Order: sequence, then C-alpha cells, then structure tokens
Amino acid sequence: MIRPPPGRQSHCEGLITEEEESFLMTEQNPSAPTRPVSGRHPGGVEHENHPHHDHFTVVGNHLLQHPELSLTAIGLAVHIQSLPAGTPVGIKSLAGKFPEGEIRIAAALRELEEHGYLARTKERLQSGRVVTRTVSRNKPRAAFAAAWPARPVADEPSSPAPSPATAPVVGVGSAPVVAPETELVANPAATELLVRLRVHDSRLLLTERDVRRLAPAVMAWLERGVPPTAVERTLTAGLPQEPIRHPAAFLERRLTSDLPPALPAPRTPAPGPRRPDPLQTCDGCERAFRASRPGRCRDCRERPLSEQAAA
Repeated sequence: MIRPPPGRQSHCEGLITEEEESFLMTEQNPSAPTRPVSGRHPGGVEHENHPHHDHFTVVGNHLLQHPELSLTAIGLAVHIQSLPAGTPVGIKSLAGKFPEGEIRIAAALRELEEHGYLARTKERLQSGRVVTRTVSRNKPRAAFAAAWPARPVADEPSSPAPSPATAPVVGVGSAPVVAPETELVANPAATELLVRLRVHDSRLLLTERDVRRLAPAVMAWLERGVPPTAVERTLTAGLPQEPIRHPAAFLERRLTSDLPPALPAPRTPAPGPRRPDPLQTCDGCERAFRASRPGRCRDCRERPLSEQAAA
C-alpha cells in the first residue's frame, strides 16, 4: 500500500496498483482494434487444397472424425485402406513400418475390429496351415446392411390383405403399432442366448432393440447345426481388455465374420451284399430249396393241382 506524500490530498485510502511501464501502442492509438481485420481467424487450421489426379485414396469423414477411435487407430485404418489387395497387414508387418510398437498396433487393430472397419478370421488351408484373412471395410454400416437385409416393415405384409370385415381400423395420421415382444417370441432360443451374454461379462449388456436386431444372425448359426453353447462360447471367448463401447456392433461383427458353413447333407449308406435265403424242405417233393419261409418249391407250385393230387 502506498500513501501520498505529506501535504498532498489523498483521493482514496485503498490499494493502488503500480504499473512499471505502459503500452506504447494504446497511448499512441487508443482506438486500435483488438483483433486483426484481415478476415482470417488467428487460431485454427487453414486449408490449402489442390486436386489429386492419381495416387490417392477416398476416405470418409465418419472414419477421419470418428469420436471414439484413437488417433492411432484412425491413422492405421487410413494406411490399410490405401494399400493394394494382398499386402500383409499383420501386427509384425505393421510394427516393422512404423515407430509404434506391437502393443499399440494390436490395440488399434482391436479398435477397428470393434467398430467394424476391420474383420480378421482364421482359415485353414489344404496344407493344414492356419492363416489370418483380413478384410478392410471403408463403410462398415453398408457391409452390415448387405449381410443382414432389413426386415419388412410391419405395415407392408407379404400375405394377402385381410377382408374389410377383419381388417383393423387405423385412424388417419396414426402410425402402425409394432409390438416388440412379437419378434422376441418368434426367436426364443436366439433371444435367450443374447440376453444371457451379460451373465458372462457385464460389458455385453444389450438393449431390447439390439436383441431384436441380432436375433436373425444368431438363428443363422442355429439353423446350420451349431448348438447354442458353441454360439455362446464363440461370442464370449477372447474378449478384449479394453472397454466395449458398442457391444451390439462387437457381437454383430463376430456373428458375421465367424459364421461357419452349413453342414453337408448326410450320405445314404450303400446297400450291403444281399444274403441268400435259407434252405427249406419242400412240403410236396421234400426237396431242398431256398426261400424266406417254409412252403413248396417252385416246381411244386407250378405243377397242376391234378398231378399233385395224384402224386
């Protein structure tokens, strides 16, 4: 606190702030603008774009600006999409190209798998060697929509229209009411399997809408002869350590990429050699002949009745 010198009137008794030096610009031009008037923002990115005519890759903003993927996963996805078909994209191959280690690259690959941008399946060759088949998807939603077509809308039935006497009356402007429990009851085995997944891991908790959407994919497994326990084991084995932000998308990817082929039709066993009939004694001439049951031989059956009576 600074007090005025003796003899000088004091206008205030409070705290006085000392400024060591003043701003020369504000003294000379007190009306100077607070920001430049050039029309450009002082912060943020500025784009200088030039068109590409060759050696470029089209990437969607849904990947480049994905709110949940890490920057490593986004960059890795763009790099994989720019590679020609057949290029190795294993963890060791990628770790040899970039400074990120195998752990970070493996975590980024799992992120891309979880969100559907990548699908990796194990395949056994005729030689017995097991290889990893990698599929890169630039639009995961389009791939899932092609694999599992949408169900027909409830107000467009495929069966003939009901007669006016039995047709339900719908008011003008009212939307048809779809009962969610109808589809759940239609696939009870698939519904029970999907609901029970949260018992194995709480991260696999699904909403009722997700259960209705994934039930046809589970039914495809069951119709191919896969028991429910095997389907449940496939969906819950080898879960990642990281949080599963979208359990429905994670399960849909496994149901789509790991779908086994249908069982071949059972072969009909070839008929074995026919055993000859046992020997029988003819009731007429007492000769031996082969037949399935006792009786008369062929000669006695073909002989006229008069000759048989005379004999």
